Amino acid sequence: MGGNGGVGLVVMALLVVFLMTASVESKCVSNPVLFNFGDSNSDTGGSAAGLGNVFPLPDGRVFFHRSTGRLCDGRLIIDFLCESLNTSYLSPYLESLGSNFSNGADFAIAGAATQPYSTNPFSLNTQVRQFLHFKSRSLELISQGFEGLINEKGFQKALYAIDIGQNDLTGAFGGNSTYDQVIAKIPIFISQIKNVVKTLYANGAKNFWIHNTGPLGCLPEKLSLPRKDNSSLDPYGCLVPFNNASKEFNAQLSSVCDELTSELKDATIIYIDIFAIKYDIVANYTKYGFESPEIVCCGYGGPPYNFDPNIRCGNPSSNVCADGSKYISWDGVHYTEAANAIVASKILTTEYSKPSVEFDNFCTS
Repeated sequence: MGGNGGVGLVVMALLVVFLMTASVESKCVSNPVLFNFGDSNSDTGGSAAGLGNVFPLPDGRVFFHRSTGRLCDGRLIIDFLCESLNTSYLSPYLESLGSNFSNGADFAIAGAATQPYSTNPFSLNTQVRQFLHFKSRSLELISQGFEGLINEKGFQKALYAIDIGQNDLTGAFGGNSTYDQVIAKIPIFISQIKNVVKTLYANGAKNFWIHNTGPLGCLPEKLSLPRKDNSSLDPYGCLVPFNNASKEFNAQLSSVCDELTSELKDATIIYIDIFAIKYDIVANYTKYGFESPEIVCCGYGGPPYNFDPNIRCGNPSSNVCADGSKYISWDGVHYTEAANAIVASKILTTEYSKPSVEFDNFCTS
């Protein structure tokens, strides 16, 4: 799958602008500490370390030039957000070798959901329990004279980021469930997020950064599913039922964030509209220099989606595009580094935040 060289130059020019925006000097006056909970959208290597899953090249071929356990050709949104703080990328909590937890930890695991299931035990609640162990152990070691660990004040001032829900909705749509059956399950997912925020708050957390879920119906993985006709597609080629479920999930999540803001008086809870950001990139892909919103860079099968659930990226039979910066979708489920950079830069504008609070607000006082 080749492409127009001019388009590639446009993408690169846009990326330079976005990355310059994202790399504005951080206003942090204290060491920024960040704890992240979620799924593959923000997993920096936890699935590889905790479950032994192998994500070989071409994953990681951009920037890192090696596999890092990220389901992407390069950096994730969380990586760019860390860059905006001038801090190191988050080490996966489960990585036993080479980790640095002085600036926090990443508890996200690819495939994780708010609910545990047979092939992935690392539900959101499990991740929070791991964090509580991490905190307890850190404070215990500090009391014994160990240095370089996060202290009580560090945990209190830290930012607690949550990015989960995509796998819950994917699972809910499985087994020929009707749309109404999917919608009926959403309150259970949202209640889990609410409960973990309250648990973290009860253990000293004050600053929360909560991403809603992206447009599920725009993922090539969903678009490649058999359908009778195209009547379920919106004007931008996305599946309306999947996106409507994402919107309902997000509406309920937004309401819960409002409730928590009222209930947890001294907490700062920021809700980020990832759906709006990602949908804009898909709908206006030419504005951002992408060739197509639907074609997968690393996959199999050719147009219209180049996605086959039985021959995914990393399979010896899969193919990979020459230049991922021309593509939004890396592997049918996850975004390319180029798309992630744009998402992160838009997050940093605060235009998609409720309330409008800058990302580095937690470490500026």
